[in-house]
Amino acid sequence: MFYYRSWKNVSIDVFINELDLYLRWYNEKRIKITLGGMSPITYRRSIGLAA
Repeated sequence: MFYYRSWKNVSIDVFINELDLYLRWYNEKRIKITLGGMSPITYRRSIGLAA
C-alpha cells in the first residue's frame, strides 16, 4: 500500500479511507496458505478466537 505511491498531495480523509480499505482486505480477504487457505479472520473464527 505504501511503497511506490506518493501520499504527498493526499488529504488525511482520503488516506484514512485507503488505509481502512487496505486493513480490511489484509485481515478479512487475504488468503494465507499457512492458515490452510483461509483469511486471517476466517482462521481465527474457525478456532474460536473471533466473534
